[in-house]
Amino acid sequence: MAGISRRSVGLGMAAVAVSSLCHGARALAETIALPFGNGERPLVKYPQKRPLIQLTSRPPQLETPFSVYAEGPITPNDAFFVRYHLAGVPYDLDPEKFALKVKGKVDQELSLSLADLRQMPATEIVAVNQCSGNSRGFFEPRVAGGQLGNGALGNARWRGVSLKAVLDKAGVQAGARQVTFNGMDGPVMDTTPDFVKALDVDHARDGEVMLAYAMNGEPLPFLNGFPLRLVVPGYYGTYWVKHLSEITVIESIYDGFWMKTAYRIPDNACACVEPGTAPKATIPINKFNTRSFITSLANGAKVKAGQPITIKGFAFDGGEGIKEVELSIDGGKTWQQAKLGKDFGKYSFREWQLAAMLLAGPHELMVRATNNAGATQSAAATWNPAGYMRNVIETTTVTAA
Repeated sequence: MAGISRRSVGLGMAAVAVSSLCHGARALAETIALPFGNGERPLVKYPQKRPLIQLTSRPPQLETPFSVYAEGPITPNDAFFVRYHLAGVPYDLDPEKFALKVKGKVDQELSLSLADLRQMPATEIVAVNQCSGNSRGFFEPRVAGGQLGNGALGNARWRGVSLKAVLDKAGVQAGARQVTFNGMDGPVMDTTPDFVKALDVDHARDGEVMLAYAMNGEPLPFLNGFPLRLVVPGYYGTYWVKHLSEITVIESIYDGFWMKTAYRIPDNACACVEPGTAPKATIPINKFNTRSFITSLANGAKVKAGQPITIKGFAFDGGEGIKEVELSIDGGKTWQQAKLGKDFGKYSFREWQLAAMLLAGPHELMVRATNNAGATQSAAATWNPAGYMRNVIETTTVTAA
């Protein structure tokens, strides 16, 4: 393969995958039942993906089966969840003609190809991407929106270019307040607002926000934003704009629909209100709260009584880092500290494990994490009208016999 670069081969394979996506998903005979009302879902197979749980097909919204997270702390590309807002998915994009535009309150407008971006100093980070509505299906009372289980999240090693480096190359002018981001996906009706998100200039230039072109050592899967996506560590996935093609520096606070109206949370410490009520004031959703899960045992599992088992799972938060994880095998009466696994960075999943022995009978296993700022999970689930930011202490019921 003399004269052909690894990059060009990767882009060529990705272009073939983009082309194949035009033919859509292949429905499988299998279904999966999520543990809440209206939780019966088909499993579907898209190019570049293993069978995933389908919420909608136009645009694709695909949830990761929860058993995937037992495979390890890094979520495989072919199992990573998919979330679109607009049905105009750019299946016909040509990576060789792709250009990222940088404009607005800058000294020099830029048009950067993938080759241009790859020639800039690269940076990597392991970070969780989680949908704002992850676990919405568990909210009681029920709320409107996609009825997701716990699988609208994933942890990956992202590689790309620092957004700060790109903005510095353009030269951000004095008086700039925010930076907006737009992708190549778009609405199919003129009345539908385009999906544009915004970050404050200081956040955009913090050195951690990234323009990613690779995921776990491979080009981004098409459905996860190929050829370029925004990575905003510690922040909910609504900010992680896919197929990123336009960056605009502005001197005002962006008031587009997806910032001013959608993706808002109650403006209080718990981001919650009493069920059935409306918040007095709201702010844009931002950082993750603290969460932890058991992955080695499914709800309803059976284990051998009186024999040692190792219970495993993961925890994460919005960037403080996980300080400790505790497990209860008696429904919250007593707690034991789990052993933390390898630290991949403050934005990553942190695996944990605990050796235990369960006597004959049913057991409620409960897990809670605490981050380095002291934030933990609530004993009872909180509520907000949009079904965002669930972080209750999770319970897995098993039977030892």
